[in-house]
Amino acid sequence: MTHPANGLDELVHQRARLGILAVLTEAKEADFAHLRRTLELTDGNLSRHLQVLEDAGLVKVRKGYVGRRPRTWASVTRAGRAAFADEISALRRLIEHLDEAAAQPREQAAGEAGAGSSDLGEPGTGGGGPSPG
Repeated sequence: MTHPANGLDELVHQRARLGILAVLTEAKEADFAHLRRTLELTDGNLSRHLQVLEDAGLVKVRKGYVGRRPRTWASVTRAGRAAFADEISALRRLIEHLDEAAAQPREQAAGEAGAGSSDLGEPGTGGGGPSPG
């Protein structure tokens, strides 16, 4: 069986790109300045990550003007929504796997203690503690 971490998509999982998809999934469209402020990215970082997502067909970038000021807006595509949903599902599977793995040692330790086999290192129990005497 493959580890759930292998289900993460490197294109989507990168923090800035995952953030862009998250913001755009919540809204119909967001302008460049909103994305930059919300995700605390520099202009150059945001531009580069938008380009990567656009090249992959996950976002659509639209340029225009508000008055005389140039503006850039981004929106998530159907493929982008699907990729984001897949990434969230992969993260949930990974968390579930880790939760199950974290619960196993506690269950095993509880079962061993109840069965009378102690690894506490107490003298005379064979638990590796100092020998009596």
